[in-house]
Amino acid sequence: MTDPFFTKKNCDRCGKPFDGARTMSRFNTDCICMRCAEDERNHPDYRKATDAELNAVRHGDRNFPGVGWPGKNGKVK
Repeated sequence: MTDPFFTKKNCDRCGKPFDGARTMSRFNTDCICMRCAEDERNHPDYRKATDAELNAVRHGDRNFPGVGWPGKNGKVK
């Protein structure tokens, strides 16, 4: 069975086609384009999301769903 991450044609967040590169969101399980990944890196709660993911993995949670994408201007709860 092929992982859907590798077969998707469009970004889960903005819906635009991938331009040859994709990544997993740090906020949730979306497969996102590099434009949306840049939006994430610029979000004020990016560090909070990455720290939560790292903490989950260190405690054995390899299926961490993330803290949730709050939107470009939202806040992580």
